[in-house]
Amino acid sequence: MNDVVGRLQAEVIEPLKRRFVGRDEVVDLIALAVAAGEHLFLHGPPGTAKSALIRQFASAVRGCYFEYLLTRFSEPNEVFGPIDLIRLREGTVATVTTGMLPEAEFAFLDELFNANSAILNNLLTVLNERTYRRGAEVHALPLLSMFAASNHLPEDEDLRALFDRFLLRCRVDNLRRDEMPRLLSAGWELEQSGPIESTVTAGDLRTLSRQVYRVDLGSVAERFAEVVWKVRDLGIGLTDRRAVKVLKLVGASALLCGRVEARVSDLWVLRYVWDREEQVAPLASMIAGVVEPDAGAAGVHPMAVSPARVDPEAMARQFDQIAAEIADRRPGLADASRLREQLAELADRAAWLVDDRARQHLADRARALLAELG
Repeated sequence: MNDVVGRLQAEVIEPLKRRFVGRDEVVDLIALAVAAGEHLFLHGPPGTAKSALIRQFASAVRGCYFEYLLTRFSEPNEVFGPIDLIRLREGTVATVTTGMLPEAEFAFLDELFNANSAILNNLLTVLNERTYRRGAEVHALPLLSMFAASNHLPEDEDLRALFDRFLLRCRVDNLRRDEMPRLLSAGWELEQSGPIESTVTAGDLRTLSRQVYRVDLGSVAERFAEVVWKVRDLGIGLTDRRAVKVLKLVGASALLCGRVEARVSDLWVLRYVWDREEQVAPLASMIAGVVEPDAGAAGVHPMAVSPARVDPEAMARQFDQIAAEIADRRPGLADASRLREQLAELADRAAWLVDDRARQHLADRARALLAELG
């Protein structure tokens, strides 16, 4: 399996990171989801390269790919395939699945929470059991992972049941101002470049996902159980069923590092089990404190490594500078936009603070200054 992991890293993951500026986190989570055989939900505005990333990942491993933008009026036929009219005349209900979701190894559903009840019921079965049922017919699906996106989170209970099936949740924001030159350069190259070619296949990834169950979790089992309760203490609905599934993510993290034994650093995956947006920062901070003692060792997943150490006093001084700039003069549109980006960046960095009081203080400061900007 080390050969597959090495090729996946060198031929798929790293090229994707070079092509998509500022999206290393999403690339690593796509690889994690596929290695674990789980599903990934991306929360953020349109135009942040979510579908392009997944499409290129699927293309690089020559996987069968399906993508669809759901609306309130979407019908099951548009996703799962129409009824075969010829066979219907013969008295048999059958679905034409060619090019549709039932044949996909990778699937991406945009605006997931527009799914109506007819599509919703089918999706639950697809996500849970990798099967699609229509009448008496049952299709066993080759699906490796389902990916979905929306710029809002579900409130309806039925849609929350669908959201619950996406074990990994990642917030994807627009890039910061200082990343724009790199984005434009990489984007221009992307427009002219062809698909990524690799020796990794979807079959290799299917085999890799089966190896997850061979990873030794014994050394982290007790610590994992403790952290699950800490996650629940944050108000996150990590059920027993989901907690067991997260163990697959822990095993997949180890595999992607070329190991067959999990470490405490592999618990970074718990950073992505939040339910609501306001839980993202405190969860990230708590998990950073859990994995930090092990994050400096060799063979650690890159996602376990925190950004450069955050100095709360230095950040407080930056907030003071922004507050002074707002107070001195009413910012114009351009300045206001720049200050909002700076505040968003500071808030993201503050999320890594382990000290709860310092993190909350700086988060409150960011919100107050954003309110002043209007």
